[in-house]
Amino acid sequence: MRYEGNIYRPPSEAYSLLIQVTVGCSHNQCTFCSMYKEKNFHLRKIEEVLEDIEMARKTYRRVEKIFICDGDAMCLSNSKLLVVLEKIKELFPECKRVGIYGSAKDILRKTDEELIALKEAGIGILYLGAESGSEKVLKEIKKGVKADQLIESVNRCENAGIKCSVTFISGMAGKDGWKEHAVETGKMISKMNASYVSLLTLMLEPSAPLYDVVRRGDFELLSPEEVVAETYLLLENANPTNTCVFRSNHASNYISLRGDLPKDKERMLNQLKKAMEDQGMLKDERFRML
Repeated sequence: MRYEGNIYRPPSEAYSLLIQVTVGCSHNQCTFCSMYKEKNFHLRKIEEVLEDIEMARKTYRRVEKIFICDGDAMCLSNSKLLVVLEKIKELFPECKRVGIYGSAKDILRKTDEELIALKEAGIGILYLGAESGSEKVLKEIKKGVKADQLIESVNRCENAGIKCSVTFISGMAGKDGWKEHAVETGKMISKMNASYVSLLTLMLEPSAPLYDVVRRGDFELLSPEEVVAETYLLLENANPTNTCVFRSNHASNYISLRGDLPKDKERMLNQLKKAMEDQGMLKDERFRML
């Protein structure tokens, strides 16, 4: 297999075959992100991608999940994506699911018919970083999309049969805006009705633009106790009508939450209440790592 630069994939794709179709992220302006700063975004030649898929077939006896990289693979036209998906289906008939990263803008550029075609060709799950439901926060972190675009993009994918796994980030608004971030994120989860929602906690690497802002003192990170309070307020406002698998069990999180919304909401809220009363339940900083 041939890869350009560092390759990133969602935790749930740990055992997936990774196929790199694009290099980097076409937006690459989010202030909190350091993932693709060393890459200049470009598309890989489809011929090379198809060669990689053929190499993989010669190497691996059985592949049940495949993930298409990099961070902006959904930006490809359907004509190109379908060629890749057809090759996967031809050479890996045992593959049960193909996953992909996608931005709201990439999704909204596609018609409903195109999204359905991707589903039928094998795309089973799309991972989208929403980060916050707050319009103010989205603007401050230079996300490049508005809240209603994020909601619409997830709604359209889910309606097309493509399950969405949406990521939000605790502490994304700092000390000044944590309440708005929590409330609006909860409301966005309610409107999106995504199949999966994951909650990470803000951790910054030196190459992230926000890192220097924090060092200057212009952005204050939340304490572990404040992160728990923010998460509690977020969950209070999260009321999806469809079943949503909710996870806050990433390495960055201070407390691990696992459950389905709305069924397990009260149980998770009670877990957070206990953590507010007993700080010993919170993960030590030494064990938070990316």
